[in-house]
Amino acid sequence: MTDGRIRPARVQDVDQILEMIRELAEYERAADEVRASQEGLASALFGPAPAVYALVVEGEHDQPLLGFALYFLNFSTWLGRHGIYLEDLYVRPAARGQGHGRALLQALARICVDRGYGRLEWWVLDWNEPALGFYRSIGAVPMDEWTVHRVTGPTLRALAGGDDGQADEPGGLHDWPGDGTDDRPDDGAGADRP
Repeated sequence: MTDGRIRPARVQDVDQILEMIRELAEYERAADEVRASQEGLASALFGPAPAVYALVVEGEHDQPLLGFALYFLNFSTWLGRHGIYLEDLYVRPAARGQGHGRALLQALARICVDRGYGRLEWWVLDWNEPALGFYRSIGAVPMDEWTVHRVTGPTLRALAGGDDGQADEPGGLHDWPGDGTDDRPDDGAGADRP
């Protein structure tokens, strides 16, 4: 990699991260689908119980950020260990070909290895040949036998209501750890540990 240091994102980076999310969505032909706001992204990344994290590539001096990786933890029941799911990896066009994408992936791989996580995975659009070629060059293996499923919007709300359209009963799923009220003891890893 030439210029650009990889570091964890800071609150003051949120506007540039959101800008790059929009640039990525434009490239992926889905700009009209971006609903993220600066406030929502800041809350997700830096709120009281963050469950999503980001690394950024610094530009020189006061230059804009060159790229970012936004990720969160997942879990493999087969491995019995956490992994990292990479939601977005983006390097600005002017900074491509300089090793920043590889450096972001290496940083995520280091987090996995250092913390004993079992895998690093992500999705890539099947028409994005430059990305597919890059991922093959680092040894990533496509999971062709799996099909992604998603429930969103009205369908998600209908599913959440169940057959009778009723909300969850008291003491039900709304009270489970993972809703931001996780009362597990602190493991001493600190707030910046995903």
